[in-house]
Amino acid sequence: MKRFVKSLLLLALGLSLHLGTAVAGNKGWPSQINFGLIPTESSSGITDRYDSLARHIEKKLGIPVKMQVATDYAGVITAMQFKHIDLAYFGPKSYVEASQRAGAEAIAMEVMEDGSKGYHGIIITRKDSGIQSVEGAKGKIWAFTDPNSTSGTLVPTVHFVKTLKIDPEKHFSRVIFSGSHESSILAVKSGKVDIASTNDLDLERGNGKQWNSDKDFRVLWTSPLIPGSPMACRKDLPESLKKALKDAYLSYSDAEGLKKLKLKGFAPASDSTYDPIRDQIEVKKQLERKK
Repeated sequence: MKRFVKSLLLLALGLSLHLGTAVAGNKGWPSQINFGLIPTESSSGITDRYDSLARHIEKKLGIPVKMQVATDYAGVITAMQFKHIDLAYFGPKSYVEASQRAGAEAIAMEVMEDGSKGYHGIIITRKDSGIQSVEGAKGKIWAFTDPNSTSGTLVPTVHFVKTLKIDPEKHFSRVIFSGSHESSILAVKSGKVDIASTNDLDLERGNGKQWNSDKDFRVLWTSPLIPGSPMACRKDLPESLKKALKDAYLSYSDAEGLKKLKLKGFAPASDSTYDPIRDQIEVKKQLERKK
């Protein structure tokens, strides 16, 4: 009995020392990590897709992780600006905006299933639309996604104006913002719009569920590689927490979770990774000034 009691006391002492070390090492950490997600699809769809990753981060940090989906891309930027979220999944353009306005700091980036550290913007139409090119879609209805979307707005706009010499507002009979990649793709499928911009990753994420990519759509244009979407945290978080978050992303290897995300995993990223997007934003501004 004495040995048993002694063992319990030693165990309790060990746990106490362990917890004391953890608390000391985690000074300034929040009691909960609020994880913001841009609305690339429905709220339930994106939270389901990122649930395994959130639970992995939760386990690695020992802190509850709560996912929050905004109604638009700007909502996630604003939420980080006012410290309502600590961590976020951004698109490249929305990250650049968040780095300026909200002190966002890129810590990891998506790696595609083929190992490439990026994705492609695409322009799609229905397979049976008869439209063979963007130029041939004159007078049709066009859909961008969100004003802060990279592949859904920034990249195609630069392509229109710089390469095709097209003003979307004049070329198409109507230009709308659908709000998300999923909405744009479904709008093309249903015939509500004739042509839209999205990306190959989000097209693949819904393939076999809400649409059949090969049977439903024709891809009219594919952009050069866009840097993989960043996972970013607030710059003012403790350095130990930022390192722990980065390590959590880089160690994520759940096969089923990665299958849902259509990713191979995550790779290190830094603010400079998105300098090419800053260049695109500047080009867009220059083109708009020349109008």
